Amino acid sequence: MGSNWSGSLHRMMRRAGGWWRYGVIAGVPLAVAAAWAYTAGWLAPGRLTAPRIIDQIQVNSGSVYPGYRRAHAKGVCVIGHFVGSGALQPYSTAQVFMQGDIPVVGRFAIAGGNPYAPDGSVPVRSMALRLTQPNGQQWRTGMNSMPVNAVATPQAFFEQLQAQQPDPATGKPDPARLAAFFAAHPETAPFRAWAKMARPSASFATNSYWSLNAFELVDAQGAKHAVRWRMVPESAAEDAKGQGDNYLAADLVQRLAAGPLRWHLRVTFAEPGDPTADATKAWPADRREIDAGMLELTGTTPQDSGACRDINYDPLVLPDGIQASDDPLLPARSAAYAASYLRRTSEEAHLPGTAAGKKETR
Repeated sequence: MGSNWSGSLHRMMRRAGGWWRYGVIAGVPLAVAAAWAYTAGWLAPGRLTAPRIIDQIQVNSGSVYPGYRRAHAKGVCVIGHFVGSGALQPYSTAQVFMQGDIPVVGRFAIAGGNPYAPDGSVPVRSMALRLTQPNGQQWRTGMNSMPVNAVATPQAFFEQLQAQQPDPATGKPDPARLAAFFAAHPETAPFRAWAKMARPSASFATNSYWSLNAFELVDAQGAKHAVRWRMVPESAAEDAKGQGDNYLAADLVQRLAAGPLRWHLRVTFAEPGDPTADATKAWPADRREIDAGMLELTGTTPQDSGACRDINYDPLVLPDGIQASDDPLLPARSAAYAASYLRRTSEEAHLPGTAAGKKETR
C-alpha cells in the first residue's frame, strides 16, 4: 500500500498527544495503475500524482527505509485458503465465490512507514489478501481495522499528508495546521470519532477488517450490484494490551501453532442512495448481508522471506465478476501502490539512483 505517511505519523503519535488519533489515516490504503489514473483524470499534468503522494509520505516519515513498503511497512506474511459458500453465485461470476477451495497468500501489518515501529504505536491494523482462482485470475484486496475512511478524495488525502508534515523546529506536526485541516474537512468526523475511542489490539486475529471502498459484483446477466465487504473473525476480542514492541507477530505464531485462524467474509449490498463514491460514509446497519465464505489461515512466515514479500496488493487486481465502483480512492490507491512497489523493488535490485539498504520488503 502506498501510505508511508506513517513514519512521521509514528513520531506524531508519540509526541503530539491527543492529535495523533485524528492523524491515523495511515491505515487507509491509497494506490492505482497508470491507465486507471489517467482515466480518473487526477494524474493530468500539473495535478496530483502518485509520486507526489509517495514523496510527501516519505517526508512525513522522516526517513526512507530502502526495500520496504512506503506504508504499512511492518508486517508478517500468512498463507491459507478461502472456502466459498456459494451464496454469492447469483450476484457474481467470480470463481472465488463458488463452493470450493481457493489458495490465499496474505499479509498482516500495522499502519505506518517505519518497519521498526512498536506494535502499540498505532491502532490501525491491516489485512491484505491475494486469492488465486482455478482459471488463474486473481483477486487482491487490502482491508483495514476501521469502519470508515477519513477522507473521500485523493486531493483531500494529500492535503492531510501536508497537514501532518512535522515542523523541523519541533519534529511533530503543527496542531493548529492539523486542526485547520479537519475544520475544512467535516467529512473526517466519523473517522475521528472512531480514532478517539480506538485502542491498539493485542492480536491481528481478533480484528475485523473493512474494505472501506465500494465495488460492484457482476452477475451472469451483466447486472451490477454495489457492495462493500469485511472480514469478521471467529476469535473473540480480548481486552488485553500487547507486551513489548513486536507482540503481534509472536501472538500470530502462537495462535497458529494451536490451529487455523478463521474469518467470515461478509458482503454488504447497497440500497439506492447509498454512497459508493464516498468511503467516509458508512452504509446503514440494516443493509442486506451475505456470508460469502470462510478465510482460513494456517501458517505465517517473516515478510523478508515469505510469499507475500513481492506481492503488490493492488485493490484493482480483480477477477471477472468483480469490478471497481466510482470511488475515486480506488484508482488513487492503485497508482500509489504501484509507485511504492516500483521504489522498493528498485532499491532491492540496487538500481542506479536508488537507496541501498536492507532487503526486507512488505
